[in-house]
Amino acid sequence: MRQTTITKPAEVTRAWHVVDAQGKTLGRLATEVAKVLRGKHKPTYQPHVDTGDHVIVINASKVVLTGKKMEQKEYFHHTGYIGGARITPIKTLMAKKPTEVFSRAVKGMLPKTVLGRQMFKRLHVYAGGEHVNHAQKPTVLEFDNLGIKQQ
Repeated sequence: MRQTTITKPAEVTRAWHVVDAQGKTLGRLATEVAKVLRGKHKPTYQPHVDTGDHVIVINASKVVLTGKKMEQKEYFHHTGYIGGARITPIKTLMAKKPTEVFSRAVKGMLPKTVLGRQMFKRLHVYAGGEHVNHAQKPTVLEFDNLGIKQQ
């Protein structure tokens, strides 16, 4: 009889990874980043335990949107008041806050629970090519068509 091992939150080791978003498609990159944040790339993954790693995304302003999304995609928010619908085109959001576009894409792919909010806190997105997390010694993550390819 095999014994199933249960990962305890105290036993989880968190690594730091850097991802360059330049020239990558927004949705495809966001799914791979969400997998790393959830910990699905580890053999110790369990859905009820937060086993994910930290992910630093650089060059978020240079991410690519396919098709006519740059002209047609809009984000909707309602304030709760009458006539409080706020519609923001992705083109203006990319111009003002390019990190927000990538963050929203990843947040939508994480669980909508307390666990998902914990995972989202480990996402660090930067618009340019520089980040401030050099002290953590992050490893570079490359993504190909088959998934993660660590360097």
